[in-house]
Amino acid sequence: MTTYDDRASLTDLTTTAERVRRSVEGVIEGKPEVVRLSLTVLLAEGHLLIEDVPGVGKTMLAKALARSIDCSVRRIQFTPDLLPSDITGVSVYDQQRREFEFKPGAIFSQIVIGDEINRASPKTQSALLESLEERQVTVDGQSYELPSPFMVVATQNPVEMEGTYPLPEAQRDRFMARVSIGYPSAEAELRMLDTHGGVSPLDDLRPVAHAHDIVKLVDAVRGIHVADSVRRYAVDLVGATRSHPDLRLGASPRATLHLLRAAKAAAALNGREYALPDDVQALAVPVLAHRLLPTAQAQLNRRTAEQVVMDVLQRTPVPAVASQQPAGEAFLSQRPGLRRL
Repeated sequence: MTTYDDRASLTDLTTTAERVRRSVEGVIEGKPEVVRLSLTVLLAEGHLLIEDVPGVGKTMLAKALARSIDCSVRRIQFTPDLLPSDITGVSVYDQQRREFEFKPGAIFSQIVIGDEINRASPKTQSALLESLEERQVTVDGQSYELPSPFMVVATQNPVEMEGTYPLPEAQRDRFMARVSIGYPSAEAELRMLDTHGGVSPLDDLRPVAHAHDIVKLVDAVRGIHVADSVRRYAVDLVGATRSHPDLRLGASPRATLHLLRAAKAAAALNGREYALPDDVQALAVPVLAHRLLPTAQAQLNRRTAEQVVMDVLQRTPVPAVASQQPAGEAFLSQRPGLRRL
């Protein structure tokens, strides 16, 4: 694994990430926090679930991120008749060579866009489980490694649920974060009419980074330092969801791992070689909320999973940080809660 011992190297890599961010923001108007979260998930070696109503740019965000990086991209339109082999691939018998030859499916790409993932059958959805977690595909007893970097950006519409198959808990748990884009502001919508009125801005989008640049960024994120107190803070946050009275299912140990990886990526994007409690806190809602199941009583009281995570953030003590980290000193003077980096 490549390591980066000097700060200049980390600065060079975060400059690359900034180019990608600006490229995507040129397409997605007025949603810098959504774009930043998408890039954070990419650098943390995670997968992103975009959930929102039609027409707000879910697929546009996924395509803009994919086109900003010079890497292989595949789009899968999930439909009820989609088969698992369409995703993973299939072994075909070659009569001339008298042996089976593996034909890779759509999952064999560096960035995979899964459009309306909840419209496919549970059997087809389950074909993604191995690739999301182990970054490999097993067909007929043979395992095939997926390329690096590898990221699945899946979209789903939570409103039109007729004829859909909601993602089970095991499937949602494999996505590092869930994000909702939301409606744009009036100013952003006016700018969108200017830029999107004639032609799609995706037509003019060109790669601003190569796949090997992203691999280097991922390596830099792996080397970010996380103090024991910050690790304990992440464990305490996730553990609090498992005993919360408004939840019948808390976050898994995988959620703790994803939360720490995302916090390290956020620190790297800020040009820091260490993660802070506010990195963990700022990512708690998008990383944890989609894994939680509220109780029936909480649903009757209209308590959402996001509200439960905010409650956990306010109740969990924030660890002290070293005095040489001034950003942490400012953080300690505030009440725990979600805030942007």
